[in-house]
Amino acid sequence: MNTDNYIASDSAYAFGIDIGSTTIKIAITDSDDNVIFSRYRRHHSDIQGTLSAMAGEVKEEFGEHFAFRAMITGSGGLSLADWVGVPFVQEVIAVSDAIALYAPQTDVAIEIGGEDAKIIYFSNTIEQRMNGICAGGTGSFIDQMATLLDTDAQGLNELAKNYQVIYPIAARCGVFAKSDIQPLINEGTARSDLAVSIFQAIVNQIISGLACGKPIRGNIAFLGGPLYFLPELRNRFIDVLKLSGDQIISPPGGHLFAALGTACKAKSEGLPLGIQVMIDNLAARQRLSF
Repeated sequence: MNTDNYIASDSAYAFGIDIGSTTIKIAITDSDDNVIFSRYRRHHSDIQGTLSAMAGEVKEEFGEHFAFRAMITGSGGLSLADWVGVPFVQEVIAVSDAIALYAPQTDVAIEIGGEDAKIIYFSNTIEQRMNGICAGGTGSFIDQMATLLDTDAQGLNELAKNYQVIYPIAARCGVFAKSDIQPLINEGTARSDLAVSIFQAIVNQIISGLACGKPIRGNIAFLGGPLYFLPELRNRFIDVLKLSGDQIISPPGGHLFAALGTACKAKSEGLPLGIQVMIDNLAARQRLSF
């Protein structure tokens, strides 16, 4: 790791990195916590290459002398933290910090990622419930189901807008879901009904499998890429939980909340460095990987 060009510690900017199982999210904030730059991108298992490209975009936007305080989070962040040259923060802490700053009225957050789903309860203490090793009810599950309908996640969302009937489909894993949905496809069931049924299955899986009877009530924040980019999936939660008005929190940057919270934490606990140092550190890691 190159540490020769670490910059002064008084930078006004904070850089948060969230490396998930399928995507990388970055967020850069100024001294007033305004987001001045962000990216959300699938890494297709090339985490270092994707993050390097994203860092290159930051350099192109702000110049090679751009300096900041930085931290990293996410399932793929811990192993990369030393090489990037920044500290690691647990994801639930990062999300909680972002909630406190950008959506403090939140009582419960529902977050769907590429291969995990979480419910976070905010009260006197923070309680997180997360799915196990199965990817049922996650972004990967959505991708699997979209393939069965010869479309993608956005295509499912468009189809679901015109549904008439919701059918029972298991979302605990792709194998069981396929066994439920394939006969419906063979029978000529409308694709719009299949799409909304897939979304409903995800809602059922998360509420029953993670909440386990604990009420999800109050003001509910919807976080993560699938809930940000797929409003019809979000609407299924709103319908089942009977939410209305201010109870529904779909914050700007909801797909970036872990990165935003990481930037918040970086303001006080992140290491100061420059964008070129980050790029050089990643390049050194890539060379050692071959």
